[in-house]
Amino acid sequence: MSDAVPAYTFVEPEVVTFGSDTAFDFRRRHIGPGWQPTHLMLDHLGYRSLDALVDAAVPQKIRQSGDLDDELPAALSEEEAAAALRGFANKNTTAVQMIGQGYYDTITPPVIRRNVLESPAWYTAYTPYQPEISQGRLEALLNFQTVVEDLTALPIANASLLDEATAVAEAMLLMRRANKKGNRVIVDAECFPQTIALLKGRAEALDIDVEVADLSQPLVGDGVFGVIVQQPGASGVVRDYSAVIAAAKERGALVTVAADILSLTLITPPGEQGADIAVGSAQRFGVPLFFGGPHAAFMSVRNGLERMLPGRLVGVSRDVDGAPAYRLALQTREQHIRREKATSNICTAQALLAVVASMYAVYHGPAGLKAIAERVHSYAATIARMLGAAGIEVVHDSFFDTVLVRVPGRADRLVADAAAAGINLRLVDADRIGISCDERTTLDIVADLLQVFGAWLVDIGEGFTVNEQRALPGELLRTSGFMAHPIFHKHRSETSMMRYLRMLSDRDLALDRTMIPLGSCTMKLNAAAEMEAISWPEFANIHPFAPEQQTAGWRELIQDLESQLTTITGYDTVSIQPNAGSQGELAGLLAIRGYHRSRGDEQRDICLIPASAHGTNAASAVLAGMKVVVVATASDGRIDHADLTAKIADHPDAIAAIMITYPSTYGVYDADVRAVCEEVHKAGGQVYIDGANLNALVGLAKPGEFGGDVSHLNLHKTFCIPHGGGGPGVGPVAARKHLEPFMPGNANSPENSSPDSSQPGSTGVPISASNFGSAGVLPISWAYIAMMGGGGLTSATGHALLAANYLASKLNDSFPVLYTGDAGLVAHECILDLRALTAKTGVTAEDVAKRLIDYGFHAPTLAFPVAGTLMVEPTESEDLEELDRFIEAMVAIRAEIDQIANGDFDLASSPLRNAPHTAAAVIDDSWDKPYSREQAVFPVPGLRVTKYFPPVRRIDGAHGDRNLVCSCPPIESFEEN
Repeated sequence: MSDAVPAYTFVEPEVVTFGSDTAFDFRRRHIGPGWQPTHLMLDHLGYRSLDALVDAAVPQKIRQSGDLDDELPAALSEEEAAAALRGFANKNTTAVQMIGQGYYDTITPPVIRRNVLESPAWYTAYTPYQPEISQGRLEALLNFQTVVEDLTALPIANASLLDEATAVAEAMLLMRRANKKGNRVIVDAECFPQTIALLKGRAEALDIDVEVADLSQPLVGDGVFGVIVQQPGASGVVRDYSAVIAAAKERGALVTVAADILSLTLITPPGEQGADIAVGSAQRFGVPLFFGGPHAAFMSVRNGLERMLPGRLVGVSRDVDGAPAYRLALQTREQHIRREKATSNICTAQALLAVVASMYAVYHGPAGLKAIAERVHSYAATIARMLGAAGIEVVHDSFFDTVLVRVPGRADRLVADAAAAGINLRLVDADRIGISCDERTTLDIVADLLQVFGAWLVDIGEGFTVNEQRALPGELLRTSGFMAHPIFHKHRSETSMMRYLRMLSDRDLALDRTMIPLGSCTMKLNAAAEMEAISWPEFANIHPFAPEQQTAGWRELIQDLESQLTTITGYDTVSIQPNAGSQGELAGLLAIRGYHRSRGDEQRDICLIPASAHGTNAASAVLAGMKVVVVATASDGRIDHADLTAKIADHPDAIAAIMITYPSTYGVYDADVRAVCEEVHKAGGQVYIDGANLNALVGLAKPGEFGGDVSHLNLHKTFCIPHGGGGPGVGPVAARKHLEPFMPGNANSPENSSPDSSQPGSTGVPISASNFGSAGVLPISWAYIAMMGGGGLTSATGHALLAANYLASKLNDSFPVLYTGDAGLVAHECILDLRALTAKTGVTAEDVAKRLIDYGFHAPTLAFPVAGTLMVEPTESEDLEELDRFIEAMVAIRAEIDQIANGDFDLASSPLRNAPHTAAAVIDDSWDKPYSREQAVFPVPGLRVTKYFPPVRRIDGAHGDRNLVCSCPPIESFEEN
């Protein structure tokens, strides 16, 4: 340990107090600094207590009236929380899930469950915007893209989307952007009901006419920019859509195929049928049902559409030595840069689940996937043959995994009988039932199902093989190969797979190794006690459309979580349906839109957005049918009141909303936020408060009390759902009473409303395919709140402020803090200004970010919200030793910048511009740098104990964009280097 980092003797009293909080058990483990380090930090800042620091930092005008410790239940211990979660789980009923409709039971190989889904090396990683320390997860996501590209026979795929229905909506928008001919989209009547409902909701705000049609008949009418088909259809039917696709192309329309990924191992893929876009869900590749999510959706496109592709795109470039290296490609098309001109508002997607799906494909390989598909199909064909033999009408002759039967007047009774036998079926209507097979289907399940229908399993017996039964026409059978890359043929043994996963995770820097000091992104502890319940079968194996009586535990947990979030935020209602922060933004804005329209104020379509806002804000506003008007920010980082007044005056009677991030993206509490809210309300607008920074408010201030009408929250930030390398996320939307009728509706209910949710009166637009979004990860946030209690949550907020201000104070002499509040304090994050240093020496914020890798740290947020700066957020979970280690690294880097300023070496040959340094680089005999190898990789003594070496040197992003490669490169490209 360096002399600059003091060694502390941690003397813990029995309790640690903050306000009315008595912190013990889990709370002490979640909050990094103990009693003595907390007071050392406070002494440095000149405050006698955490209460005093909070009182100085947080404006009294926004402070909440009540004490959260009195408003939430008493904190539970880890054991008590686990028992409570077990109680919820025991109220759910696991069954054989044969409902289908886009959700299928699957087997997560234990080696993947243990070493990915349950591994902090994977679930605590951040989005790979710093690619040199993300090569492992980037390779895993590139595997995912390659699988999708190969199976869909389209050349470019993204690194995941949120769910299948929203992926179809993204495809609709992509077709409109690419085509610009007309405003009609034709949607196959065979699309899943939840997809059609969500499409209609998204389209209405954008003046797109959605026409649902039987695409077995010829297309009619003009002004069609796109056509969407489902293969296999919702009824299970498999059709040859090549004629439909050709006819659409002749009329100038683009075509999207919503495809079942497992079926593509057997049937002709969309690309070979002429489709422009393919979308779907990779859920059945080893991702549990999770009561509806999180699941990794996918999208692949033909050449020419890659720059309009929504979501993240992993590409292959090279580092400064010419070695192949992965990175996120074409980032300039993303919403953070393009704002209201972005291709999508998608930010985080489902990276962790995409990794699971990709590793499922790696583990099974093409032959294994095809064998699973053949087995699933053969069981479906067997069910159809046996039911037909028993006199039950099978509607379709051609299908993959789903058999649709007609049982006039008996559907309700037979579905109930099946449920009593432990089998869930899909009730289509009073006369029809859908039966979907999946990877978990067995001969015994088939026999039990047939018995429900009064049919019997005959003529099969012990000699049954999966290839005996077929219900696919020969002309639709796939003849092309797929997944030929060596990675899909290499790892068949568990030993080999385990080592591959370990090798990839060792290439990365995640929260299990080091602090990730990302401003605006809140990478804090994702405790094992919060995480362990998500893979319990009673939570993980529940279908989102299972009968209500089988999901009582899920619904009780969700209702309790929504209620507690309502209390924490000061709003009147919460919906957890949005499955990402960006989708929570959209839900809130659509609620505002619905409210105005219900009052006859259709002209209110202006959304005011401060210049410092998150990029997703502007993109979400456009998707909600609003026009973006930017409000300037003043020199101190606050909203410019004069400009706000002027913009309101420019648009009388047209203001729909303002979107405010609070505390501001500049890392300060605006003391005049109430005045901003009042001015917008006076103009007839609604106030949307972006909850991305809610972790600086919990227990201290409630946005629903100081002026907000609606907010989205980021459970993957404030409430501990891990980032997972770019998802999963949950973005609940919270609102005041008058917006409750416009909260997210249920895409799977006949009226597309939510009669069975906590918003019984809602007729709002569905936001995700399942009513409870990414329900599978909600036990994490429930456990966090339960184990922290109101006092613990408040204490966490106070310690977040303490850590940020400690860092800001310690680093201000080396890197000036750009913005502070009235008391010279920051909120939970601070912006370090490097612009003067850059002007003097040429050293950029990116140079510092890359040099931090050599010190074993993930970089802070780079160039946002101010170019040439770094935004730092330490979180409450980091202990004092880690904070001081980061300070030591930053101070040492400043000394290296001074070496450049003093002429010790020029910028081009400096350790900053040559960072990061790989092990191979420093042992090379041709080392010719003006600084020592020791300075390169051991710039401070503590690194000799634990050293992370990046696998590649600085990556050439421009080369990757000019030479776009978005699938696994040939293995030879690595061997040559």
